[in-house]
Amino acid sequence: MAGWLIVADDLTGAADCAIAFGRRGRAAAVTWGEDASDRRLPVLAYDAASRGLSAEDAARRHTHVLARLARPRRRLFKKIDSTLRGQPAAETAATMAHLAQSGPAFGVFAPAFPATGRTTVSGRILVQGRPLEQAEVWQRDHTYPTADLAEVLGTAGVRSEKLALSTVRGTELKGTLARLAAEGNIVGICDAETEHDLHLIAAASSDVSPAPFFIGSAGLAHALAGIEAEETGETLRIPASACGTLIVVGSLAGASRSAARELQASGTVRHFPVAPEMLLGQDDDARAALATDVTAHLGQGRDALVEITMNDHPDMRLGAQLANALADALQTVAPALGAFAATGGETAAALLARFGVNGIRLADEIEPGVSLGLTLGQIAVPIATKAGAFGDAHSLIRISERLRAIRTRGSFS
Repeated sequence: MAGWLIVADDLTGAADCAIAFGRRGRAAAVTWGEDASDRRLPVLAYDAASRGLSAEDAARRHTHVLARLARPRRRLFKKIDSTLRGQPAAETAATMAHLAQSGPAFGVFAPAFPATGRTTVSGRILVQGRPLEQAEVWQRDHTYPTADLAEVLGTAGVRSEKLALSTVRGTELKGTLARLAAEGNIVGICDAETEHDLHLIAAASSDVSPAPFFIGSAGLAHALAGIEAEETGETLRIPASACGTLIVVGSLAGASRSAARELQASGTVRHFPVAPEMLLGQDDDARAALATDVTAHLGQGRDALVEITMNDHPDMRLGAQLANALADALQTVAPALGAFAATGGETAAALLARFGVNGIRLADEIEPGVSLGLTLGQIAVPIATKAGAFGDAHSLIRISERLRAIRTRGSFS
């Protein structure tokens, strides 16, 4: 089987795509930065950290990443946000331009992730059956004026053709994909309402020539991994730890906030609320006291929930600044970590960088969109990452329980 290179715009997305292959026995890891670790693994996911960039800068970063990491024997998966945050059009255009250096490029675009309520009908994304434009995530953060995927790609000059559900579920899917592949320099936008629809797309694409690259979210990654033969993967093991789990909620999504409230109410963690003003202000003593208190709590074998508190109308422009400020404040906590979890790719990436982590060896998926692995670099602890809008009110409780079991027994099985 050929290997895979997954290029994502944030950390949680890189992880939830790579684990689609990892949970079926293929060794998989997520990495970032200039020193990409574990390049020889069959499945390498790279966090380009481009979601907050302009279209031009995101395209430039993807061009650089592909020049460094793309190889002939690795099939390419361009991971995008399932609700079109960031710059998926510019990144797709950059990917096609890179591939076109060796011949016409053909992309299969299927962003649906049915397990999390994201589907695609008539070339438009729906969230829980409603147009993406009506969803909470779109109201908080969107790049494009519409969720029509052909129009989105068109903003970056990418030519496309929509493949309706009737085509995906009919007898002409493979022939249609073959026609588009022969035409070249085009993207086929595939409707999908169910995981079976995604499986049909993956199967029909498997032997199209010239081979396509794929654009989508973890739903498509699972479908592609599912048509490959499963392998028997190794069980990751670590020394058991007496230290507690640090759980950080930096995402503004309602799903993460409600999950934090449920975890706090469970009585299994100590809640450390952190005001944005404390992180962005001049109170060095308060930030040092936070790190000291969290370190002491973890050192006693207890779990800590650190949450950036927000009002009902948060300033979206402060997201990266807050994540980095919190990471700076908690940098000294690393030696007391027994395990780590974070919601929101930006938050997770900032903290891991301060902890001296340069990658994650993936082991399992706790639930759709929640990846489990082992950190690589200066510390080796179990880690769970979750996109902010994924999951339900009890997701953080399930994550906390799973990480506690792993760190106390020293095994991911």
